[in-house]
Amino acid sequence: MRDITLSLYMRLQTLKGSLRDLAANRNGQDLIEYALVVALIAFAAAAGMTSVATSINSAFSNIGTKLSTYTS
Repeated sequence: MRDITLSLYMRLQTLKGSLRDLAANRNGQDLIEYALVVALIAFAAAAGMTSVATSINSAFSNIGTKLSTYTS
């Protein structure tokens, strides 16, 4: 029974060390990189929305003008 307990303890210590090394690896750097990518995508989307909104507004204005012409 003592050998099994000692073996289990050693495996847990090895796993604990491996998890500590994995956690200290580069999580902070990865998080910052993902945040920068998300910010870049959000900026590009916001910049592109103005031209898309202008085009949609123009299309609806044209549709409204044609509908007014046909219903008058």
